[in-house]
Parts: sequence; C-alpha cells; structure tokens
Amino acid sequence: MTRGRLRGAWLLGMALAIAGAAAPAAAQTKTGTTIGQVLLIEPSARIAGMGNAGASLGDELDAVYYNPAAIGSVTTWALTFTHSAWLADIGYDYAAAALPMGRWGSAYGSLTALHSGDMEVRTVSQPLGTGEQFSVSDIALGLGYGKQITERFAAGAQVTWLQETIWHTAASTVVLSAGTVYRLSKNGLHLGSSLSNFGTQGRYSGRDLRVTFDEDPSRSGDNGALPAEQFTDAFPVPVLFRIGLGYPLRLNPQTRLLLAADAFHPADNTESMSTGAELSYRDLAAVRLGYQNAFQQDSELGLTAGCGIRGSFDTYDYRIDYPCADPTRLGGPQRVSIGSRF
Repeated sequence: MTRGRLRGAWLLGMALAIAGAAAPAAAQTKTGTTIGQVLLIEPSARIAGMGNAGASLGDELDAVYYNPAAIGSVTTWALTFTHSAWLADIGYDYAAAALPMGRWGSAYGSLTALHSGDMEVRTVSQPLGTGEQFSVSDIALGLGYGKQITERFAAGAQVTWLQETIWHTAASTVVLSAGTVYRLSKNGLHLGSSLSNFGTQGRYSGRDLRVTFDEDPSRSGDNGALPAEQFTDAFPVPVLFRIGLGYPLRLNPQTRLLLAADAFHPADNTESMSTGAELSYRDLAAVRLGYQNAFQQDSELGLTAGCGIRGSFDTYDYRIDYPCADPTRLGGPQRVSIGSRF
C-alpha cells in the first residue's frame, strides 16, 4: 500500500472515531412527529447492503437519493428501479432517470410511491368493520440537477413535491435537498455532505375532516346538523443532514474494496452513524457488509449485507442488487434494484 493510501486510511479511521464519539451526544427524539416518512426510505439495494452509508458515493445514479451531487459524475443516460416488499405488507417503488447535458452538467428525475393496500374501516361503534375499505399512500416527484464543477468538486440539488394521503384526506408540501462531494484525489478519500427534505410544513385537508355539529345542544330549535370542517395541526417534514466519508482501495488490478461511513443528524430522531464496505471483482460481482444507525436511540436496525452483479448487453450496461438486514419486530423488508446505463 502506498504512503498516500496509508494516509487516506488513517484519515478515514480518525473520522470514524470522531463520529462515533460524537454520535451519542444527542438525547431527545421526536420520532413520529413529521409527515413524509417515505422520504426516509432508502431506495438503493446496493447502498442498503452497505448500511446505507451513501453520502460520499458519487459514482452511480442510485446515490443521488443520499446526495444530489452524485448526479454530477453521471455522464451517460441511466435508469434505476427499486421494488420493495416493505414492512407490514406495504409496497414501495422507486424509479429515477438521468439526463446528461454535456458541459452543462446532468439532470435527473425521480418517482417514489408507497401504498398500504386496502384495509377495512373500523370504528368504535362498529369494531368488526363498516363494510368500507380505505388505504394510505405516499407519492413523491423529484427533479434534480448536478454538475462536476472541477475535477474534484461536485454539487447538486433536488426539488421534491410530496403528497401523503389517508383515505380521502391528504397533505402535500415541497422540499429541497442539496449536497456536495469533494475528492481529495481521483482515487483517494471522498468527502460528501447533504441536507435532505428541507421545506415547509404540511396540513391535512379533505372530505374526511368535514363534519356536522350542533352549536348549542342545550338550546331547542337550533339546526343540529350544521356543516363544519376540522383543521389539523401543521406537521413538519423529516429534515436530515448527512456527512460521509468514502475511500476506494484497489487491492489488485481486478479487485476493489470501497469503505464508507456516514453520520446522521435528523430533525425527528437522535443522531446515528452507519458504516459499510463493498468488495467487487472485475466490476462484475460484488459483496457488501455494513452496520446501520449505530448509537440511535431505540434503533432496531443493525447488520446489513448484500450482493450484486453487473454486465453488458450490446451497448447497454446493467446491474442487479439485493440486500438483506437484521429483521425488525415487523419482519425484514425485501428489496431489489435494477439499473442500466446506455
């Protein structure tokens, strides 16, 4: 190993130690106080196998979720799609497409959808069901842009429209994400940071909040079925700040080891840290290992692993990735990602 690589590995180790020491400092958690939790579901099966430590991985389209600056290094048309059988039989789908614009940088669009499936409506007076069915769904549409400003520095941003629907009631808002990636050298330490989901609050509205009421039940002769509408509080969005380090090591001409670590500061939870590694052979097959959300209060996440293959067909490159993780009380999500470049 060269002196430069030893220095990079030493810097990475020091940063991991500092992040690990700082992470337990936060105390208060605001879990369950924000809308748009679909924005916190990580779509990339590849990076999920690495503990979702993706802030510094500016080399593929699937990394733009973690850091919009990653699109700056994408110079070809690219597509990626993820389907996940999420917790409690919830369905999750994510799709993104990259549009290279030469010296002007690159743009991309993304679509995220979450659906609970149909459930029976139950009330206090009818606990066995009313005969009606309802569902919960989220949808997020994003447009982003990034540019490799210099050989070492890239920046990007994304605007996302979000809508969360519960039966006939919905809340919508717009959020902004932005990030940067800096490479100390072409094949050396990578530094990444991103601020995700910064935006305005959202308030629910819809016909399920419309009611009738009697202004004064003690007075005779009043209209006891006056139309009215209930108002909910305005809920914040799940703002998340990430900072990450990545370090690629070329073990030999055919084998590469990629190390990554992220520290997280969320608005609705306690601080945490994730680490991961990817060992790839001739860019054809890869195995991954990671640990997700260390130091987070009451976290049920932990070890992650994954694998992937990639190849080419005519002028198209393709990749298929699959992760696995420690199961939670509701089971473990099953996820697969398929990507292509052309």
